[in-house]
Amino acid sequence: MSELNRKTPDEFKKTEKVPIVIVLDNVRSMNNVGSVFRTADAFLLQAIYLCGVTATPPHREIQKTALGATETVTWKHFSTTIDAINDLRKDGFTIYAVEQAERSTMLDDLKLDSKKIALIFGNEVNGVDQEALNICDACIEIPQHGTKHSINLAVSVGIVVWEMFQKVRMRP
Repeated sequence: MSELNRKTPDEFKKTEKVPIVIVLDNVRSMNNVGSVFRTADAFLLQAIYLCGVTATPPHREIQKTALGATETVTWKHFSTTIDAINDLRKDGFTIYAVEQAERSTMLDDLKLDSKKIALIFGNEVNGVDQEALNICDACIEIPQHGTKHSINLAVSVGIVVWEMFQKVRMRP
């Protein structure tokens, strides 16, 4: 394990974070929540905002997939996603909903104007709440070419975070 040059939890907490916040809007699956924590840890993301009914650590079902990432990644709980969006806006974040919607921008076509990015991922069945969608700066969509046109939430987070991580790192 030492050959992998992994950070200790203390080193992780002291390391400058990538200015991306993941917002989970009423996500029901604790396994998805745990997986999102692991992704956030892997990419040194600034934080995760857990909203509404989204479960919060500590919880055995979250820990099963988080594998300790709840101890390193900063997180906050908000009673509503609107409250989280308002908090992020005060800090100068550009807010993107990740959703299949009219006038959404395909992820690979997105041009970033801001370095501080918040990504809202919605409920596994209903997606991002319409009220939250209405106040986002933009909506981005993962291009899909198969028959299902839906991807598991945790997988979607991984795809979008990887792309945004690259875009944020490439900016001067």
